[in-house]
Amino acid sequence: MTVADSGFTSVRSADLSPDDTYKLLIGCVQPRPVAWITTVGRTGVVNAAPFSSYNYIGSQPPTLAINIVQRGDGGLKDTARNILDTREFTVNVVNEAQLEVMHKTGEDFPPEMSEPETFGIALLPGVAVAVPRIAESPVQMECHLTHMLTIGNGHNVLYLGEVVAFHLSNTVYANGKIDSERLRPVARLGGPFYTGLGKIWHFPPSAKGR
Repeated sequence: MTVADSGFTSVRSADLSPDDTYKLLIGCVQPRPVAWITTVGRTGVVNAAPFSSYNYIGSQPPTLAINIVQRGDGGLKDTARNILDTREFTVNVVNEAQLEVMHKTGEDFPPEMSEPETFGIALLPGVAVAVPRIAESPVQMECHLTHMLTIGNGHNVLYLGEVVAFHLSNTVYANGKIDSERLRPVARLGGPFYTGLGKIWHFPPSAKGR
């Protein structure tokens, strides 16, 4: 069935500036899960930074994808540089208890400054990788970099990581499943806004897929 679209504003992406395109996208695609990524630099400094252009893209092997944009001056962000140097990173799932400190680590700090040290974020050692994990995060996924995909003009680079170890708090994990209500994950909205779970709807699983 075709209906009139008089109630819509149509915008061609070619007519938008890069900044306006970004703002529109993050308003359209929401909520977005947050990857709180820990990495280690060449000098051993532990970096922690949040990224909301992130999701899982496969299960055999378990694979996560994170889009990391270049800095305003065209250089690499600390997280991207560390991943390229070590080919390792850890994704820590953020819940409501860590929201405020996680947001603070998104500020632009120099490479020699460790966010976990600055904000008193406790760390646990990695098991399958040399990258520490955030102790208070209820779900931590250690990853090996497997692929990189440069998008468009190179401003965005997609980093694919195979999860080589899961660390799951007993407060949210039992019988092979994560309890979403106990996990209390947070997600990014458009602009400087976040959200929690809110109302949860349950439907029987579809026979055609998940």
